[in-house]
Parts: sequence; structure tokens; C-alpha cells
Amino acid sequence: MGNIEIDTAAMSPQRRATVVSSAVAGILTVVKLIVGIMSASVAVLASAIDSILDMAVSTFNFFAIKKSEEHPNETFQYGKGKIQAIAGVVEGTIITISGLFIIYEAIGKFIEKRETLYLAPSLLVMLFSIILTWFLVRYLLKIAEETDNIVIKADALHYQTDLLSNTAVVAALGIVYISGWDWVDALFGLGIGLYIIYSAYEIIEESVMILLDRSLGSEMVARIGEIIANDKRVNAYHWLKTRTDGTHNFVEFHMVLTPEMTLEEAHNIAEEIEYKIAKLEPSKGWIITPHFDPYDDEHINESYYKAQVAKSVKFYAEEGEKK
Repeated sequence: MGNIEIDTAAMSPQRRATVVSSAVAGILTVVKLIVGIMSASVAVLASAIDSILDMAVSTFNFFAIKKSEEHPNETFQYGKGKIQAIAGVVEGTIITISGLFIIYEAIGKFIEKRETLYLAPSLLVMLFSIILTWFLVRYLLKIAEETDNIVIKADALHYQTDLLSNTAVVAALGIVYISGWDWVDALFGLGIGLYIIYSAYEIIEESVMILLDRSLGSEMVARIGEIIANDKRVNAYHWLKTRTDGTHNFVEFHMVLTPEMTLEEAHNIAEEIEYKIAKLEPSKGWIITPHFDPYDDEHINESYYKAQVAKSVKFYAEEGEKK
């Protein structure tokens, strides 16, 4: 087999970030795993396991982002942006599992009263890990701010928790080194496991909200509404709906225009409004779908929609009774 070369120069910033994350996690995994097994430190071993998962998740994120950046086609006409949200759920779940395993190991050390060895090398490894992780977090936060990518945000949050957990490991090893209390290592390992599970909740929640088509933030929705309302050629607007897949923002709305207006005039108004909306967040792609109304039919459409829903509910209820 030939060598597979990854040209990072041709990648998007978010894909390049996942490659960097995977490389850093790989280095930390090897170093921590060797020292963790030698020292029998739950805290160091927990950190090593976390780094293994980091590497796996960052690799998974690379392919998730690669897929999400593919252009829409006949099968996926809105693109595959939600793959990023799925990746966020997977990453959060893996983080949770790693936290549970760390708790399991900590409890085992409490019960078996295992001794912690090679404290000095363990401390040096963890200090090295803190320095390397700090630089990685700075880099990921920069990319997350530039791209507003949910996967990179999750990665940055994950490595921030690593930074805190690594600091806790250093504190635990320091106390054990000074006092000889091996149970402190297990206690800190237990705390790290609980904190990791807590941190995973935010990643999972944000990703699930994207999958459920939660609207854009209230401030963003208000600004979109202002852009539509401030156009003097628009008499009114209603049914403003928004969502995001992490890569693209989707906006739909009905705007009431003068009945005598030509289709070309209406089209030009829509284009100007779409351009102003897209400028609100240039880092994202925008798919904006305006609907032209000659009069305000919000209440008529709303009544029709409710009637259709009621009709559907009645139909399925009757079908259920027949079965």
C-alpha cells in the first residue's frame, strides 16, 4: 500500500483543526499510557484513556466535517451539515463513557488500596500534557470563533476539560508525593470522572438541539426581523422561521408586498433582504426562502394549518381504531 498524504494546506480550517487535535492526542496517549501503567496511578491512567478517546473522536470529527462540507445533491438537497451535530452527540457520549470508566477505576483503587509508583516521571508527563493541551485549546478556540463550527466548539470544550483534569492530576500526584496518601490519587480520579460527565452534557445538549431544528438565537432572529421590517417596500411580514445545521443557517418568512408590484420588483426586494441577512454571520452559509403575499394572510394560513393538523389527527385515530 502507498503512503496516504494529507494536504492540510488544501483543507478548511475546521478540518485542519481536527488533524492537529488527533496528532496532539496521539502524542499524549503514548506518553501517558506508558507512565500510567508503570505508576499504577488512576489519575494518570484516566488521563491516558481520555487521550485515547480524544484521538478517536478527533479522527471521527475529521471525517464528519469532511462529509458535512460536501455540496448538496439530488439525494441530500440541503447538504449533510447535520452530520456535525451527530458527531457532537457521539463525542459527548464517548466522553460520558470515559468518565464512567475513570470512576470505576477510582473506586477499584479505593477498595484494593493500590500504591502509586514513579511519581516524579508521572508529574513531568502531566506537566508536559498541560503545556501541550494549553496551546491546542488556544488554537481550537480561535478556529471555533472564526468558523462557529459545533464540532470544533465541542473539541475545544473537551480539551478545556482535559486541561482542568490534567491540572487536577498534577495536584493529586503532588499531594501523594509529599504525603504518601495514595487514596488522594483515587479521590481526584473520581472527581475528574464526575467533571468529565458533567462537561459532556453541554456538548450533547447543543448537538441534540441542532438535530431538533431549534431556531437561531433570539437576538439573531430579532435582527433578521428588523432587516425585513425596516425595508419600506415591505408592508408587513409573518411566519419567520429559522434553524441551523451547524454549517448553514436556514430562514423562511412571508412578506406582504403591494399587489400591483411586478414580480421583478418583488424579486429585487427579496435579494436585497437576503444579502443583508447573510451579512449578519458571514462565516455561515445561508439558505433563505422568502414567500410573497399580496395581503397579510397570516391568520387565514394559521387557521388552515390548524384545520389540516386536526384532520390528520382524526384520520390516524380512526385508522388506529380499525386495527
